Amino acid sequence: MSDQYPTSPDAAPRASHDPSDALRDSLARVRSEVGKAVVGQDAAVTGLIIALLARGHVLLEGVPGVAKTLLVRTLSHALQLDTKRVQFTPDLMPGDVTGSLVYDGKRGEFEFREGPVFTNILLADEINRTPPKTQSSLLEAMEERQVSVDGVTRPLPDPFLVAATQNPIEYEGTYTLPEAQLDRFLLKLVLDLPERDTEVEVLRRHAAGFNPRDLPGAGVSPVLSSEQLTAAQAAAARTAVGADVLAYIVDLARATRRSPSVRMGVSPRATTALLASAKAWAWLSGYASITPDHVQAMVIPVWRHRLQLRPEAELEGVATDAILRSIVQQVQVPI
Repeated sequence: MSDQYPTSPDAAPRASHDPSDALRDSLARVRSEVGKAVVGQDAAVTGLIIALLARGHVLLEGVPGVAKTLLVRTLSHALQLDTKRVQFTPDLMPGDVTGSLVYDGKRGEFEFREGPVFTNILLADEINRTPPKTQSSLLEAMEERQVSVDGVTRPLPDPFLVAATQNPIEYEGTYTLPEAQLDRFLLKLVLDLPERDTEVEVLRRHAAGFNPRDLPGAGVSPVLSSEQLTAAQAAAARTAVGADVLAYIVDLARATRRSPSVRMGVSPRATTALLASAKAWAWLSGYASITPDHVQAMVIPVWRHRLQLRPEAELEGVATDAILRSIVQQVQVPI
């Protein structure tokens, strides 16, 4: 797996009759339901659940055919959430995403028609294939969870998550996401090609009649309501954190700014993103407070897309993941 956090919650001791236990168990069942349709992407499933708990957004990177779209569709089905898909193309306009004013001839006035962004989970497929003007139409939605058209602000549904995909190897006809937009994504998850045994299992399921467009037929059932997800989000946000762990997060961030391979390290927004993700992972793992292990587990998926490398480091093929691993090893861990 490319991402460093575990693929299942730790077996931590839990208080008896803890109301959060039922929510954690339901989220564990969500993982099982997604596994009925998606094979070998456990880390990405965990990452999406963490993003939902932390009320963040996810950038999914992988070559075509590694089940990025199926993963998002299956997760939303198991969570009973509405999902819409937008194929980002060079001719896509901002109004095609957010919605626009349309003249109603019968009523003699303009009315607002909602775009696909008015959903719980928006799958922004190949987001780097559309020009910056259309990419930026998501900025307000991702940050403020609202859309402003013609001076009127319209709130988006809650929960709301953008899951954007991009192909890491094809650059012709693409537009690099600006730093401001990348910073709005809580996590960047890398979906690798499957191992041999996993790919054999994928073929076995298709040979047995699996249809990726028929999730109920594959046995995927809804196991968590939006009300339960909201309760889980609130519980995760209440996870305690000590002053020493807060200082540890800041020390990690400051180390990225001093790295000789990095032109610009992570910002304070990145430290709050790491804190929120670590809280979600600690709660999901059954812990009452964050430990340095939870912080270390989330550093790479939360910060890998926020570092700006020096040109000479890029020419030498230095990877941001390797830089972050080195920083984690060098920064003193609070005891």
